[in-house]
Amino acid sequence: MSVPKSVRARARKLHAELHEHNYRYYSRDDPLIPDAEYDQLLRELQSLEEQYPQLITPDSPTQRVGAAPLKAFGEVRHEQRMLSLDNAFSDDELLDFDRRVRERLETDEVEYAAEPKLDGLAVSLLYRDGRLVRAATRGDGITGEDVTQNVRTIASVPLKLAGRSIPEVLEVRGEVYMSHAGFEALNQQAASAGQKLFVNPRNAAAGSLRQLDPAITARRSLEIFCYGVGQVSGGTLAETHTDILAQLQGWHLRVYEDVQRVTGVSGCIAYYQHYEQQRERLPFEIDGVVFKVNRLQQQQSLGFVARAPRWAIARKFPAQQRETRVLGIEVQVGRTGALTPVARLQPVFVGGVTVTNATLHNEEEVQRKDVRKGDTVIVRRAGDVIPEVVRVIRERRPAGTQKFQLPTSCPVCHSHVVRVEGEAVARCSGGLFCPAQRKESIKHFASRRAMDIEGLGDKLVEQLVEKERISHVSDLYRLTVEDLAGLERMAEKSASNLVEALQRSQSTTLPRFIYALGIREVGEATAQTLAREFGDLDLLMAADIEALEAVRDVGPVVAKRISEFFTEQHNRKVIAALREAGVHWPVVEKPQAQPFAGKTFVLTGTLSMPRAELKERLQSMGGRVAGSVSKQTDFVVVGDNPGSKHDKALKLGIPVLDEATCIEMLSK
Repeated sequence: MSVPKSVRARARKLHAELHEHNYRYYSRDDPLIPDAEYDQLLRELQSLEEQYPQLITPDSPTQRVGAAPLKAFGEVRHEQRMLSLDNAFSDDELLDFDRRVRERLETDEVEYAAEPKLDGLAVSLLYRDGRLVRAATRGDGITGEDVTQNVRTIASVPLKLAGRSIPEVLEVRGEVYMSHAGFEALNQQAASAGQKLFVNPRNAAAGSLRQLDPAITARRSLEIFCYGVGQVSGGTLAETHTDILAQLQGWHLRVYEDVQRVTGVSGCIAYYQHYEQQRERLPFEIDGVVFKVNRLQQQQSLGFVARAPRWAIARKFPAQQRETRVLGIEVQVGRTGALTPVARLQPVFVGGVTVTNATLHNEEEVQRKDVRKGDTVIVRRAGDVIPEVVRVIRERRPAGTQKFQLPTSCPVCHSHVVRVEGEAVARCSGGLFCPAQRKESIKHFASRRAMDIEGLGDKLVEQLVEKERISHVSDLYRLTVEDLAGLERMAEKSASNLVEALQRSQSTTLPRFIYALGIREVGEATAQTLAREFGDLDLLMAADIEALEAVRDVGPVVAKRISEFFTEQHNRKVIAALREAGVHWPVVEKPQAQPFAGKTFVLTGTLSMPRAELKERLQSMGGRVAGSVSKQTDFVVVGDNPGSKHDKALKLGIPVLDEATCIEMLSK
C-alpha cells in the first residue's frame, strides 16, 4: 500500500517536532510542551507507522527500543584510537604537566579547556549524513564492542542531528553514565526482586549498556555527555576545543554546560578546587577534572605518547576506596530512634581524610554484606558523605568470627526495639524518654502545630539539652527566668517571654497534645481522628490494637505504632509528668453529626484565616484535608493567587469553593 503524500509530510513533521522536543527535554532540561502533549505526538507517529510500515526509519523517534535481543556483541575497530588520559594526583604533578606543555610550545602561558571528568563508560557515536549509524565502547582503544542498539535507547543521544554545516561523517566521543537518582532507583528495584545490587553508578552504567537485550537497557536511566570528536570528514570544525563543543551542542548533542576556558595552571587549580567542593552536590559521579590545551593547532603540535595525548591530563580527586580492618561493630541511636550499626575501623586515609568509622546502614545491610568483627573490608568515602563499607574480602576472614545480631533493646535507654514488617530500619520505642532522641522530640513537642511554644527555637532547645537544663519535655515547665537568662542570646526579657509562652501552652487541646507526643505515623489529621473517637487520653492509652484499627484512617501499621508507644512505661511516665506540670485540655465531646464525614478537601492560595486553623475546623467536622488534588477530592478551597491545584480541580471537574463559602459551610 503506497503512502499518501499528506501522510508522508505529516510523518516528517512529527519526526522533526519529536526530535526537537527530545533535545529540549533530555539535553537542555528546557521542555517546550507538557509530557501529555509529547505522548500524544508520539502516539500519532506510532499510529501512522503501524498503518504504513514503510514510514519506519532507523532514526524515527519510535525506534528507541526496536531491536531483538543480541546473541553477542560485534567488534568495532575505531578509525581513530580512543586514547586514555594521563593522571595528576597533586598540584605539583599538574604544575609539571603545565611546564612541559609550555616548554614544548615555547610560550609563557597556555589557555586550557576545563571540564569535569565523569565516572562512566566512554563510547564512540558515528553519524553519517547526520544520522546515528553506529555506537561502540572504547574497549582497548583500538577495538570496542558494537552497542548501537543499546545506545539508541538512551534518550539524550540524538538519532538524527539538527542544525547547519554538519559533517558528512562525524564521530563523537562521550561518556555514558547513570545519575545518583537513577542508580538508587535501579538498586531499589533489584532489592525488591531479590537480585544482586550494583556497587556504584559506574558499574551500573557499564552493566546496563552491555545488556544483550536493548529493552533492558531502555529501562535503565542512562544518560550521556559528549566531550570530543574523533573521525571527521566532509565538513569543518572550529579551531578550539570549547568552540567544537559549542558546535556539537548546536547539532543537538548533549554537552556539559560548565566547560570553561582557564588561563595557566592557576586557572586549572581554581577550577579543580571548585569542583572538589561541588562534586557531592552534582547529580552524577565525577572522579576528577580534565584539562585540555584549548587550541587544536597547539594540540597537534604537542602530539601523543604511546597511550595518551601530551595536551591533556586528568586531575584526579583523592582515592575514595581503601582497604582496612573491622575492629568492632557498635549500634548508634539516631535522633528519630533509628538504630544504625557502625563499623569501628582500623584508621585508614580515604577520600582526603582519616576514616575510623563507617556506617553499615541497617541490620539487613549488615546481613547482606555479612560484615563481622575482624573482617578485612573495602571502605568508600565520597566527599562529606558518611563513609560506608562497600564489601568484605571473604578470602581474608579470620577463623571463629561471629555474625552480627541487632540488640532487642535500645543501647541508650533500654526501651524495646521495634521493627515494622516491610521496613529495613529498626527503632527505639522510647521516643519521649530516650536521650538519643531528646532534642528532636522536644523540638517537635514545642512546634507551632503541636504545643505552640513561642520563642522555643531549635538552637535554644539544643542549648538547654547540652547544658542539661532539661532531660524530657516535662522539664520545660520547670524552667525559670533565671534558668534561661544565662543562655546565649537570652536576655531577661526574652527569658520572661518564654516562661509566659510555656505557661500559655499548658492549656491546649487533646488533638494537639496527641500530635505533640511524636508517635510515628500519627500526624495532625490522625491525632484529630483519635481525639474525636476516644475523647479522652486515658481511653486512648488503654485501647488495644483491635480498637485502634476500628478507627477511620487508622490501619494496622499506625495502630501498632500507637499501641507500642503507650505500652512503653517510659512514655507513660513522661505523660504523667506533663499532667503533673499543669498541661491540660478540655474533654472532647464526640459530635452527634459530622457534616463533612468522608469528604476530602484541598486548600490552595493565600487564605485570610490561618491555614492550620481552617484545616483543624474541617477535620473537627469529619473532613479530611489532603495535600494534592486527585479524582478522590471532593472540594478545593481557594484563596488569593491559587496555583496549579486550582487548575487541576477545574480540569477534573471538582467543585471549587472560595474561602468565604467554605467558612459559611462550617458555620451551618
